[in-house]
Amino acid sequence: MAITIIPISTPSLGDRSYLAHDGEVAFVVDPQRDIDRVLDLAGEHGVRITDVFETHIHNDYVTGGYALAQQLGARYHVNADDPVTYERDEIRDGDVVEVSPALHVRAVHTPGHTYTHLSYVLEGDEPVVFSGGSLLFGSTGRPDLLGEEHKHELARHQYHSARKLGELPDETLVMPTHGFGSFCAATSAGEKTDTSTIGRERRINPVLSQDEEDYVASVIAGLDAFPAYYAHMGPANSAGPGEPDLSAPQRADKDELRRRLEAGEWLVDLRNRTAFAAGHVPRTFNIGLDGQFSTYLGWLIPWGTPVTLLAETPEQVAEAQREMVRIGIDRPAAQATGRPEDWTDEPLETLRTATFADLAQVRHHREVTVLDVRRVSEWRDGHLVGAVHIPLHDLLKRMDELPDGEIWVHCASGYRSSIASSLIAATGRRVVSINDTYATSAAQVGLPVEAELAAS
Repeated sequence: MAITIIPISTPSLGDRSYLAHDGEVAFVVDPQRDIDRVLDLAGEHGVRITDVFETHIHNDYVTGGYALAQQLGARYHVNADDPVTYERDEIRDGDVVEVSPALHVRAVHTPGHTYTHLSYVLEGDEPVVFSGGSLLFGSTGRPDLLGEEHKHELARHQYHSARKLGELPDETLVMPTHGFGSFCAATSAGEKTDTSTIGRERRINPVLSQDEEDYVASVIAGLDAFPAYYAHMGPANSAGPGEPDLSAPQRADKDELRRRLEAGEWLVDLRNRTAFAAGHVPRTFNIGLDGQFSTYLGWLIPWGTPVTLLAETPEQVAEAQREMVRIGIDRPAAQATGRPEDWTDEPLETLRTATFADLAQVRHHREVTVLDVRRVSEWRDGHLVGAVHIPLHDLLKRMDELPDGEIWVHCASGYRSSIASSLIAATGRRVVSINDTYATSAAQVGLPVEAELAAS
C-alpha cells in the first residue's frame, strides 16, 4: 500500500508539519495552532486522522496538537517525561505505534534541542524519520532554548542524537520540523534543498562529519539571539492550548484608532514597506506581511500589549491574525482596512527611503549616523565602517543610545530596516530607511566594509 507524506509549511516561522497517510488512515506530526489547514488537507485526501505526534514541547510556536486530538478523538502522543498538565498517550524511546497495518511509527529518544525530544521513524520499505528539532537539513536544532546553563550539555546530547539517526539506512527520508528559516536551527543549513536523506546528511551535515568537540564548539560559537516570545511558548504548550478563534476582529473608526494610539497600544501597518513609506498614520509601526511578520511582532512587542491591525484588505487582516495565533497572540484588539486616509484625520507621514548608492553620495558631503539593525552574527560577517550596531530586537530598549540628527537605517534587504525606521520615526527622530540589498550593493558602491572574528 502506497504511503503519502505531505509537508505543511509555515514559511513565516520557518517550520513544517506533516500529514502521512495510507489512503485511508493518517497521522500528523507537530501541527501548528491553526489546525483547519490540517483538517482541510485530510478532507481533500479523504483520510481519517487517528494519531497526532509531538516531537517536543515547542519553543517557537503554539501547538495545534492538543486541539486537533481533542476535536477528532485521536491519540495524542507526547513524551511520557514531558511535564504537561493534560492527559495524553505517553510515549517513550523504542515504543512502536501501529497507526494502521501500513503505518508503523517508532519513537527514538533524540535529546539535544530539549532533554525529552523524540524523533519518529516511519518503518517500511521506504523509511522516513520525522526528526523535529534534532537532525535538520545541513544543521541541527539549537541547544540553548532551555537556558544558557544547559547549552553545553544539550549540544553534546544533540551530537549523539544526530549520530544515532545517522545510523539509519541511507535512503531514509529526513523530515524535520525546523530548519527552513526557523530560529530554532543552530546554524544556517547552507545549501538550500527541499528534501534530504540520511545518506545526503552524512555527506553534507557537519554534525555527521565533525568530532564531538569541534561540533560543540562550532555550534556554541554560532548561536545568536532568538525571539523574545519563545519564553511564552513552552508554558502555553505544556498547558494544552485550545483551538484558536479566527473570527474577524472588531472594526475601529478614526476616533477609536486615535484613542488606542494615545493609550500606548500598538497599531501595526501590515502593508509592504513601499506603501508604508508613501504615507502612513503617524506613530504606527510597519511590520509587513511580506516578511517574517509573526516572528518580529512577537519579538518586539511588550507581551500583552493590545494590537490593532491596519491593512488594505480583510484578507490581509485574516492572514495576520492566523500568524498571530501561531505564537499565542490570540485576538487582535481591533482592525481597520482600506487606505491610511481612512484611518486618521491627521496629515499622513511619509518615510524617506534610499539605496546604498544614495548613502555613499551623502557621505561625501556630510556626516550621518548609519544604524545597522541586523543580528550579531550578520554584523560579524561584515558591516559598514563607522556604523552603529543595534539589532532590531534590542532597538526599543536601546533607543536612547541613538545620537541626535538624521539616522540612516539598514538591514540585509530592507524589511527589518522599515520596521526599525517606523519605531524610530514614532519617537520624532529624522530617519531614512535604506531599501536595498546589503550583500550586493554596499561594497559595490564604494562604502568601506569590515568584518570581525566571531567571539570565542
